Amino acid sequence: MQLHFSPSMRSITISSSGSSSNNNGNGFVDLMKIKVAARHISYRTLFHTILILAFLLPFVFILTAVVTLEDCLGRRFGPRLLGRVDDSGRMVRDFYKILDEVNSMEIPDNLKLPDSFSQLVSEMKSNQYDARTFAIMLRAMMDKFEKDIRESKFAELMNKHFAASSIPKGIHCLSLRLTDEYSSNAHARKQLPSPELLPLLSDNSYYHFILSTDNILAASVVVTSTVQSSLKPEKIVFHIITDKKTYAGMHSWFALNPSSPAIVEVKGIHQFDWLTRENVPVLEAVENHNGIRNYYHGNHVAGANLSATTPRTFASKLQARSPKYISLLNHIRIYLPELFPNLDKVVFLDDDVVIQRDLSPLWEIDLEGQVNGAVETCRGEDEWVMSKRFKNYFNFSHPLIAKHLDPEECAWAYGMNIFDLRAWRKTDIRETYHYWLKENLKSNLTMWKLGTLPPALIAFKGHVHPIDPSWHLLGLGYQIKTSIENVEKAAVIHYNGQSKPWLQIGFEHLRPYWAKYVNYSNDFVRSCHILEP
Repeated sequence: MQLHFSPSMRSITISSSGSSSNNNGNGFVDLMKIKVAARHISYRTLFHTILILAFLLPFVFILTAVVTLEDCLGRRFGPRLLGRVDDSGRMVRDFYKILDEVNSMEIPDNLKLPDSFSQLVSEMKSNQYDARTFAIMLRAMMDKFEKDIRESKFAELMNKHFAASSIPKGIHCLSLRLTDEYSSNAHARKQLPSPELLPLLSDNSYYHFILSTDNILAASVVVTSTVQSSLKPEKIVFHIITDKKTYAGMHSWFALNPSSPAIVEVKGIHQFDWLTRENVPVLEAVENHNGIRNYYHGNHVAGANLSATTPRTFASKLQARSPKYISLLNHIRIYLPELFPNLDKVVFLDDDVVIQRDLSPLWEIDLEGQVNGAVETCRGEDEWVMSKRFKNYFNFSHPLIAKHLDPEECAWAYGMNIFDLRAWRKTDIRETYHYWLKENLKSNLTMWKLGTLPPALIAFKGHVHPIDPSWHLLGLGYQIKTSIENVEKAAVIHYNGQSKPWLQIGFEHLRPYWAKYVNYSNDFVRSCHILEP
């Protein structure tokens, strides 16, 4: 079909593009129709109409295509191109409104909940849940799962606390067998050290280490690692202090397994004449007070509002309630000047440390007149160990604490300390320690909870000389993410925390640094089934 306009725009000829045989018939009819129409409208108007239609028809086609695509693609193009309202957006806003409503409402206690998300979906399909019912079920399920996870976490912390506070069967067996050996074997009872070496116990030209423990296996690791890491092991003297029940077994071990060329002395608390009730009245009260014993040995969950505390806070409270904190053995370090009156300088070690480097340079450190050379614990980034200040240990809502202490004062670490006993004897550190223990006891333990370090922080206030952190790396019993590089560089690594290396809850990748100093071929160790990891 073709249109032909006359130059004057007064006539239009419409001819068919078909064959010539059809032109004779249809062409005339088409021309006649136009001529008839031309009698009612002008040719110019018809031209403009056709011209407008020529422009509009492509848009009509596009819009028709868009409408079709909307149905196929979920109205993806409609709102942007046609300015239509997006029903999906409205539905989302309505669902948000329902979620806000459900979040603020009280969920019925007797609501029967599905056990899994797939079961929820199945119930939705079969019961035809509406959006509100779905939101209620989802909220109830989330609350239940959160409660279950929380309870599991607290149960895990309790189990870990009990594991950390108990004595492993193998270590208990070792103590019993060695105690029996002490009574039946003369070699196990031989004098330590031998009589000719007794003068060296007070010779200040030697390096004197003091270790207070009732764990025979741990003591053996501390002594062995110190001797093997020393450049002058023949100059080492170890003074091991233990309690009365462990004394025989501890003595047997070091009598039968000498740490030559180092010298080892084993003494029980009962063998120190100075440790009388008159000299340690406060500690005697702490150890025997029924309320205090119940706090450390009683039910750790009773009365605790678990819904109002975090697992981390609960873990800290459990750690503070370790029974070791009321043991005189754990407080013994505060009496070193009196227990070793002839010594000038000593290094005190905890039983959960491993020595990896020669420690003789510690005696060369100038403490500048201070008593305690220690690593400060406020210079790191980790929250568990190396970011501790006084506010982490004391209750500053207590008026006596708030009056005398600065919450931002830097804390320091026990575990590896170099003590100048000459300077110590000129101070009132012991009296200050006793005073604050007594005040905390009178306040029903409201000043602090965590054992021996808080009163020591007060007693040694103004008497601490910071030493380089590389001497003492802490936290191996707290943090599974402890840097292996830092562990291998440190002179002393400290497994402070619950995850001791001799416990099953110890961290597997950190245990070998301790285990390599255990003599697993020893007959007593083997007979007690203490196995190499």
